[in-house]
Amino acid sequence: MKIRSAYTAYPTLDDQSLTAWCAESAKSLGLIELSCKIKVYWNPRMRTTAGRAWWPDRKIELNPKLKEYNPDEVWRTLKHELAHLVAYERNGRRRIDPHGIEWQTACEDLGIPGERPYHNLPFKRRKLKRKHAYVCSNCATEIKRVRPIKRPVACYDCCRKFNNGAYHDRFRLVQEKRSN
Repeated sequence: MKIRSAYTAYPTLDDQSLTAWCAESAKSLGLIELSCKIKVYWNPRMRTTAGRAWWPDRKIELNPKLKEYNPDEVWRTLKHELAHLVAYERNGRRRIDPHGIEWQTACEDLGIPGERPYHNLPFKRRKLKRKHAYVCSNCATEIKRVRPIKRPVACYDCCRKFNNGAYHDRFRLVQEKRSN
């Protein structure tokens, strides 16, 4: 299934044109509900992220700073985010890895095989001190966070490996005691 070139069909980068291209692409992949509900817009509040996909809302946000770069970067980012929605739409309510095999397959279907999970654009990043440390009591993996965890959370890797992805208390993250 061939996705129509975005450059010739939609030369402008306005919300409506980008939404129309995504809807057409989703429709050509047989994802009718996605094609009817998808919305793309530029989010002026975005600073460091190139784009973001929201499922089940079926929305894609793009960073306006992308317009300062080559149009190829805009289309690559749009396809990257659309691939997230395609992957989630195909898998329904089943939990999938954001950049896992389902997403990689969607990238291939959208004409960006071998897509990287993260961009390397020179957007300025804020450095936040991660002062809350948690440890998995099973595998001793340390996870550092900016904000404290307020509800029971377990080690994702251990839950996947030993409990078919379901939460279990024995893999619960424990706050590490800091010595000052």
